[in-house]
Amino acid sequence: MDIKARALLLYRKEPALFQGMEGGKLNILLPAGETVKVREKDVEIIYPEPCPPDFSLKNLGKNPIEINVREIWELMLDEDAGGSQAGNAGLDFVEFTELVFGKNSPENAWAARALFDEGFYFTGELNSIRARPRALVEGDEKKREEKEREGRDRALFLEKLKNSVSVTEFSPEERAFLQDAEALARGLSDKSRLLKELGRTESPEEAHKLLLTSGAWTIWDNPHPHRYGFSKKPEAAKSQLNFPDIFSQYRVDLTHLPAYAIDSPWSKDPDDAISLEEEEPDGSCILWVHTADPASMIEPGSSEDIHARDRGSTLYLPEGAHPMLREDILAFFALKGQSMPDSPPESRKMPQGQVSPALSFKINLSPSIKITKFEVFSSLIRAERLTYAQADDLIDVSDSIIAKLFALAQKNVERRLDTGAVMIEMPEVNVHVDPAAKEITIQEVVHYRSTEIVRECMVLAGEGAAHWALHNKIPFPYISQEAGDLPEKRLTGLAGAYQIRRCMRPRSLSIKPGVHWGLGLDEYTQVTSPLRRYTDLLCHQQIRAFLKGEKPLTEDEVLQRIAAADAASHSAIRAERASKIHWINAYLSQRKDSIWDGIILDLKGSRAVVFIPALGMETNVNIKGNLAYNDKIKLKLSSVRMAEGETVFSAE
Repeated sequence: MDIKARALLLYRKEPALFQGMEGGKLNILLPAGETVKVREKDVEIIYPEPCPPDFSLKNLGKNPIEINVREIWELMLDEDAGGSQAGNAGLDFVEFTELVFGKNSPENAWAARALFDEGFYFTGELNSIRARPRALVEGDEKKREEKEREGRDRALFLEKLKNSVSVTEFSPEERAFLQDAEALARGLSDKSRLLKELGRTESPEEAHKLLLTSGAWTIWDNPHPHRYGFSKKPEAAKSQLNFPDIFSQYRVDLTHLPAYAIDSPWSKDPDDAISLEEEEPDGSCILWVHTADPASMIEPGSSEDIHARDRGSTLYLPEGAHPMLREDILAFFALKGQSMPDSPPESRKMPQGQVSPALSFKINLSPSIKITKFEVFSSLIRAERLTYAQADDLIDVSDSIIAKLFALAQKNVERRLDTGAVMIEMPEVNVHVDPAAKEITIQEVVHYRSTEIVRECMVLAGEGAAHWALHNKIPFPYISQEAGDLPEKRLTGLAGAYQIRRCMRPRSLSIKPGVHWGLGLDEYTQVTSPLRRYTDLLCHQQIRAFLKGEKPLTEDEVLQRIAAADAASHSAIRAERASKIHWINAYLSQRKDSIWDGIILDLKGSRAVVFIPALGMETNVNIKGNLAYNDKIKLKLSSVRMAEGETVFSAE
């Protein structure tokens, strides 16, 4: 390569001056003033003649020459169309530089090379530069104009946000700039260009705060289900299912047994019911716990099974439930009993409701409520729907089955307490949200005696099923709980319940049985909610395989399913808790300075943990004076921080 001294070169996208040859390499001077040795193939000649003595690499490109590039492009386009560009061969680089800038110089050559490299108006090779086709250029011009306009709009948008201008004043185009912040707030992304440009922390809470303060979101936007992987969007249409003919399968006919599905009045899909056969003179009896039977259709590994496993459990939100199973599956397998009429208990007769397929657990109980025999049957039942209030009425009817079930439940509570069970009762609230009507309702949960019937019968079914699976050597998901360290001195009242609750250890799911300390049982599982909990459905699948003489899933297969479902159900629990806090805070955000009754649960110096029964929530407050555990206290709502999920109260 024949290069003149002080020729202008291009080296790694930077200008350089040729100084001379040394050892077969080029000595070049860089803008920073350093001299380096490079290979000939690493450089490109931009201006072959020696640059003037006063030429400065540092200032190259800092004072751009004003030209009308589009006019030059139009000229080249016209000449090219007329065939005058060297026989349509295009211009060489020197000709291009002289056409654009009038003369060839180091500065002009450098600017011409930058213009060519931009590739917007011109194309080809350095020895054959041509004008790009009009359609391509005009298309790119439109895109550039749109990008420049978007840049201006974004700058104005950022200024509005910095000045706390309400988003209601923004255009639809400007609202689109909030999309990455919304994705971050919902946990769908971990980054946000918008928050970064505003100099704010890229976190879901900070994004939520920005959306609220700007007015893009209101208190009626709940991001927490999305954060834990639950979309509120309706699922895509699924394939048609072939539901079984329940009468063509071998099932034991238990429709002669009165079966009671006791649940809340708003429950649409009951998945358990209870029957009680007449007690023997010695006090022994047979308890039947009937459950929905979706496992008769949902095979392990099927698409419905995988979908249920991925959800883990039904998601219960104040704004509505998101079922674990498809709606058509729920409708088919729910225990579709006829509701009991609201008439005096003594005048009620068993309605002839619809027959439902079920998996029924027959539990023989001794007078001391010890399980003496446990059997499982595919069955047909006819359930009667009862609300908790209706069941409570029947408890007071002498010799009614509900009254006998209540007595049985009380005996089982005593039995479990004798074996070390821990009972914790704290007030709860139901939070219901109607986003369309913009209404939030918080109601304290009424304690019904019949809830004890349902709880204890389900516990007996879980205890018996665990022992049955062990006896038959069926791989099964078992639930255990290690013993907590109970305090030597027990407090009374709500403070005592809070004290014991803090000692409770988390439950464990495993294929190996273990003691469940909280329930006071040697082995335990859950089998009574296959429509709502995946592990219950998994138990049913294992039971059905055994009853049909088929090979059940192996321990490894069960363990894999347990791990996946447990992770998903924990996410559902966290989404439910976070959503409940969100809606309670939304409710309180409209009630600043309101006064609430609280009960002291714990004391640490001048700080106290206070429970507010009407809200079902605990809060930490500073206190004054001599206060004791379980003392009542008045609290004033000071502030609500929706994005952070925090509420601040002060003691009155």
